[in-house]
Amino acid sequence: MAEVRFGVTLGLQPPERLRALAARIEALGFDSIWTGDHIAFHVPTLESLATLSHLAAVTRRVRLGTCVYLLALRHPTVAAKTVATLDVLSGGRFVFGVGVGGEFPKEFEACGIPRAERGRRVDEGIEVCRLLWAKSPASFAGRFVRFTDLALEPRPVQPGGPPIWIGGRSDHALRRAARVGDGWISYVVTPEQYRASLEKISTFAADARRPLEIGRGFEPAHLAFTVIDDDWDQARVAAARDLGWRYNQSFDELVKKYCVLGPPARCIETLERFVAAGVRTFVLGFTAGADRVPEQVERFAADVLPHFRRG
Repeated sequence: MAEVRFGVTLGLQPPERLRALAARIEALGFDSIWTGDHIAFHVPTLESLATLSHLAAVTRRVRLGTCVYLLALRHPTVAAKTVATLDVLSGGRFVFGVGVGGEFPKEFEACGIPRAERGRRVDEGIEVCRLLWAKSPASFAGRFVRFTDLALEPRPVQPGGPPIWIGGRSDHALRRAARVGDGWISYVVTPEQYRASLEKISTFAADARRPLEIGRGFEPAHLAFTVIDDDWDQARVAAARDLGWRYNQSFDELVKKYCVLGPPARCIETLERFVAAGVRTFVLGFTAGADRVPEQVERFAADVLPHFRRG
């Protein structure tokens, strides 16, 4: 069996529970902790990098990542500084998951960023971050950002900065992952769609003349919305309710197609299909409601995780 890593993404929780959850996730043997990212959204959200900095203080081993950070909404020099600081404070444990967003236009309006520019801003932002993390002093002249002889110190613990994983499902996202990503994070896809997307990434990388070996130096990851319940139908109802509230749209049919649902054996079967399609890191989004996240974490660790740890 291929080596597979599991992380958990944490939504809005009271501070005490958030800290306790992070410590428990690490103790149970999970590999990483993640947060989503929005300036404003349909539901309340915490700022991602501030949250992960907080959790860095109560963990020692797990990696910490954004799934995914909306880089277009921030000035990339400021983002580079904040990320470098988080990498230093966490001892080099940060993974910078980056996406373009756009499903909530009001946050682009509120930040004064034209939504149509988000892809170009993310591309330039990645270039700015990598330059500032690797070279000191550095100069840059782009469409949105210009600076001369700027030293951003201290630089990240990880040489060249944290790995950048690209989020998204569109061909634009897959091309970005192929050109500049250290990994790719999908969501709301089937295993068959996942496999096809990895094949596209390989093709786009070849077109860009970039040597890229998926699974070795390039991490294939997947955000898996998950509900463990001995009753599959109850798991389906819980996932549809939670995701419908979160994204302000109906998920009644979508959960059947895209989520990891039901008893442990059925969840294992679904996850194995994704592993066969190429996934090596799962970011588990437990979607039975915020109050059930601790119970879902414990159940997954007891009944699913051991299957993938054998050998």
